[in-house]
Amino acid sequence: MAKKVKKRAPDFTLLLATLLLVFVGIIMVFSSSWPEGIKTFNDGYHFLKKQLIAAGLGLVALLFFMNFDYRRLKRMSWLIFIVSILSGILIFTPLGVTRKGARRWINLGFTTFMPSDIIKLGSIIFLAAFLAKKKEKIKDFTEGLIPALAIIGVSCGMIYFQKDLSTTVTLGATLVSMLFVAGMKMSHMFLLIIMAGLGLFKAITDEENRYRMKRVTSFLDPFADKSDTGWQAVQSLYALGSGGLFGLGLGKSRQKFFYIPEPHNDFIFAIIGEELGFLGALTVIMLFFLLIWRGIRIALNVEDLFGCLLATGIVALITIQSLIHIAVVTSSIPPTGIPLPFVSYGGTSLILYMSAIGILLNISRHVTTDRS
Repeated sequence: MAKKVKKRAPDFTLLLATLLLVFVGIIMVFSSSWPEGIKTFNDGYHFLKKQLIAAGLGLVALLFFMNFDYRRLKRMSWLIFIVSILSGILIFTPLGVTRKGARRWINLGFTTFMPSDIIKLGSIIFLAAFLAKKKEKIKDFTEGLIPALAIIGVSCGMIYFQKDLSTTVTLGATLVSMLFVAGMKMSHMFLLIIMAGLGLFKAITDEENRYRMKRVTSFLDPFADKSDTGWQAVQSLYALGSGGLFGLGLGKSRQKFFYIPEPHNDFIFAIIGEELGFLGALTVIMLFFLLIWRGIRIALNVEDLFGCLLATGIVALITIQSLIHIAVVTSSIPPTGIPLPFVSYGGTSLILYMSAIGILLNISRHVTTDRS
């Protein structure tokens, strides 16, 4: 009989890094959303109030999952996965809401939410449980790889049908990273990379989605068409460049006045760079590094495979999404709409990511590493 590990205190460094990111997010959402709040809702505090409510609910969720034994999630994984997929199907019912040409929200009357965030966490939990159960067959093509790919395909497919390619890529890379950690064959890994590359090429060059190809071509030289296809990248670079070392000062961004689209969401890191400068942007990046480093330590030191894979999935999701957001803002990859975890405006995203950190903190209570 395995020796029971005494439950310990959660990882304080991970908790602190998360709370600091959420705090920075609240401040920057308020600063970057003020012009949009005045214009659209005649209330500059509109987005701040909603983000504060989401942060409060997220903190409750974090504390709940921090004290909820993560091993119970393994038994509940089927139910969690089905609920997450059903939430995605609701998009295609009358409850689905279209905003700015995309149908990605569910309107319940008293609130709206994005099913894609629920699908991300639900699929990570379900795949972790599946891989832990099939640990002896992961290298087998028919009994290990194919069923895992079916789970990944269903999860990513539900998001792709919402015409959200960036989130599809983020989740797909996250789930494949879990499969890699679980012990898949390298030959299978190379096959997946080739398939993913072909799928991405098809999605970009599809005649029905010509705007994606325009984003790629404009990325090569955004200043060549800075009034149209290169607008987002150019305005983001202007924001970062004008921030200098110390920034223009909190609240003094110029690009948030309807130059940068979605300054409180998809391009919030550009506003951070403009108002807080290189040092402010670097501080945010270092907080993410700190969070990711502690998450990796937890994944490496937890004793059961389910906990390891679950921690891997959560850390990979945060890492990949953060990298994509910062890469878009710095014009390192073609522009796409994806929020910065814990920082960007968005109630569903903030609550789900804080819940994920709660799960990670609970896993940390079952490992014997130093938590300082």
